[in-house]
Amino acid sequence: MTDIQDIFRESNVAVVTGGASGIGLAAAKYFASLGMSVVIADLGGDRLAQAATALKAIAGEEHILAVETDVASREALEALERTVLQRFGRVHVLMNNAGIGPETSIFSAQAGWDAILGVNLLGVINGTRVFGPSMLAHGEPGLIINTGSKQGITTPPGNPAYNVSKAGVKVFTEALQHELRNTTGAKISAHLLIPGFVFTGLTKGERTEKPAGAWTPEQTIDFMVESLKRGDFYILCPDNDVARPVDERRMLWAAGDIVENRPPLSRWHADYADQFKAFLEKKD
Repeated sequence: MTDIQDIFRESNVAVVTGGASGIGLAAAKYFASLGMSVVIADLGGDRLAQAATALKAIAGEEHILAVETDVASREALEALERTVLQRFGRVHVLMNNAGIGPETSIFSAQAGWDAILGVNLLGVINGTRVFGPSMLAHGEPGLIINTGSKQGITTPPGNPAYNVSKAGVKVFTEALQHELRNTTGAKISAHLLIPGFVFTGLTKGERTEKPAGAWTPEQTIDFMVESLKRGDFYILCPDNDVARPVDERRMLWAAGDIVENRPPLSRWHADYADQFKAFLEKKD
């Protein structure tokens, strides 16, 4: 297993999509604090510029690059890679983090589905496929971190496009890590970040203050780093409301719908409410 300090170190290069706010910006600040060169890719010129200013205050202007990028476009990601390689030569950390979450239903407008799948799923797939070959080719240790969601595992009712996109990220990242570990000479590993309830622009809604149950983006990145030090693939983050054992039970119940031949999403089915409650409270 690669020592994470061989990757998160001065002079190495990190690329973070969705890096202008939330978890992405917290990650970018962490990388910058280590003396890494950091590239943030996002949409929203003013927001991106403000994030770049904050990062330059940490690492110095010569180590920071902000590029307005629509990750739903493979061509935009290819242009981003060309810009990064021209400026910094190589990439050691790719964090495919950009995500959106407008509400959808099964039969809601096509535009919402296209937007979510384009950013959340194709952004991860194409980001990996664009940057991955050159990361493997330079032969130095590196990481690809893809931001998933617990909703991509338990798939709760509501916003099916988001759930589908994050379920796809999980499956893609699992396949990616399998391929990497079976590639002779590969020094790149893949990891799936599964945040809990994090107070970001995506989750805050009308709230102006962080709810007590939510983690900050910085807490999430601290947990991610500690998990990476252990070599974890599934970086399953708790929060202030939900401890890991509860998440584990919920995920086991979701898988059990198939094994036990229950109705789909039986956790939210009235006929299974008592059974799920007993399962959640069961002591092994």
